[in-house]
Amino acid sequence: MSGIFAASRLDIPNAWQMPQGGIDENEDPKIAAVRELKEETGIISAEILAEAPYWLTYDFPPEVREKLKRQWVSDWKGQAQKWFLLKFTGKEEEINLLGDGTEKPEFGEWSWMSPEQILDHAVDFKKPVYKEVLTVFAPYLE
Repeated sequence: MSGIFAASRLDIPNAWQMPQGGIDENEDPKIAAVRELKEETGIISAEILAEAPYWLTYDFPPEVREKLKRQWVSDWKGQAQKWFLLKFTGKEEEINLLGDGTEKPEFGEWSWMSPEQILDHAVDFKKPVYKEVLTVFAPYLE
């Protein structure tokens, strides 16, 4: 096993992404990263190696914004994200895309990918952020 964990979204065909999620009110971003990873992938065997020194942002394209407006009855312009690099320390059997059962599943398949594959498989509007975060974490990925 080597590479970066990525999974395909159930709601957007052929869209792969790295796990991400929301931060609850008054929640430490590091705690949120570990919690979201567990909720989305079932993974608990991971340790934080690095933290991006700043928040990264992107805007949703109009069609995504409209879809989210209908889905969440809220007008989300985009996202601000705090990125963490985690090292998976478990066995692949631990990975479960049904997650920990607390949230509805988001992903259909998963794979270990190179940084180039991550960029190739990401939706266009996330590619600039992915490129930047992969650059920030590059020293740890060699």
